[in-house]
Amino acid sequence: LAVADLAHVLSLPLRMYYYINHMWPFGSFLCQVCFYLKYLNMYASICFLTCISIQRYLFLLHPFKAKDWKRRYDVAISAAVWLFVGAACLPLLIVRSPALSNSTNTCFSDLGVKQLSPGASITLVTVAELFGFVIPFGIIACCTWKMRQSLQECPTQLQNTNEKQKALRMVLMCAVVFFICFTPYHINFPFFMMVIENIIQDCAIHRSTLRFHPVSLCLASLNCCLDPVLYYFMTSEFQDQLLRHSCAALRARFVRRRSS
Repeated sequence: LAVADLAHVLSLPLRMYYYINHMWPFGSFLCQVCFYLKYLNMYASICFLTCISIQRYLFLLHPFKAKDWKRRYDVAISAAVWLFVGAACLPLLIVRSPALSNSTNTCFSDLGVKQLSPGASITLVTVAELFGFVIPFGIIACCTWKMRQSLQECPTQLQNTNEKQKALRMVLMCAVVFFICFTPYHINFPFFMMVIENIIQDCAIHRSTLRFHPVSLCLASLNCCLDPVLYYFMTSEFQDQLLRHSCAALRARFVRRRSS
């Protein structure tokens, strides 16, 4: 998840330069790389949030398996996610590219759009919405609900209740990040595709969809800011370390005051 965020963050300075100057002097290849990294980050983040939710839920049901879990399993899952998402995002470079634009100095939201057949457009939207939003959202919501239900129904049978509560908070945080960052984009995406393919002719819908599209992309980028909360503040290791550092700092300050 951190690598997915880093890939997107590295392209942000060039993206900011373009939207400030309304000109892209860095060539079509770098434009496509930055454009690709944006969607790679979004869908990789969605997949990793889903994997975290599933893992926490399964560890809650089978705590002994959690102890036997090897780090190489995480590496294998991460590699599979990167291969799947990397391949799935490649068609975006065909649909949107500088070669389809009227000017060579445009990039990102101003890239030209390849005219697709109605069947191809429907397939693209359906696959993106189903595998990039509906299924992951359903899995995360189900894991959150099941974990909360399990904790409420049999609190006396669970050992290490604090650890279970931390696992629930982790999955709940995944759901919050997912909902805030990725729901607006995937609600607007079908309308955006219908607008650029000239299927929607209504001026009001056309205008509002195009205006909301960059806003939804900004919200999707917000996950780079919210994920650190997921990395650190939701883990007991960081909380314990933070508590130790805070106690040490307070103790040192108290000693200095007494000595002075």
